[in-house]
Amino acid sequence: MEITRDIGELRKLLETAKRIAVVGASPRPDRDSYKVAEYLINAGYDVIPVNPGQEAVLGKKCYPDVKSIPDPVDIVDVFRQPEHMPDVVEDAIAAKAKSIWMQLDTGNREAVKRAVDAGLDVVYELCLRTVHATMRIPKRG
Repeated sequence: MEITRDIGELRKLLETAKRIAVVGASPRPDRDSYKVAEYLINAGYDVIPVNPGQEAVLGKKCYPDVKSIPDPVDIVDVFRQPEHMPDVVEDAIAAKAKSIWMQLDTGNREAVKRAVDAGLDVVYELCLRTVHATMRIPKRG
């Protein structure tokens, strides 16, 4: 898929994904990363919080980085500032993730190019929760 905003490709990505790592997951209910992670859990995805400063988020074990997650990840959903995105992309590549989803205001052209060059499917400047809800994708499982 590479870089996409194509509705069919986005639907396919969300319908086939099972495990989603949320990078920058926060334990604070007022934060977007918390709200999106909670939404994804309720939609039936296996959500893995990633935040080196936390032990758990939403009752799930938190990992310091994506490459520390023991099982493969389908989507790496990122809530980090653009300057941190190159490191997150390298981590996703090292973890052999299938795709990276850069939330609104997180995009970094260098990181996008690196992710595409490494073969990751890339979505950027879109909210995963909004896209999922708009498409009315049925709950998993």
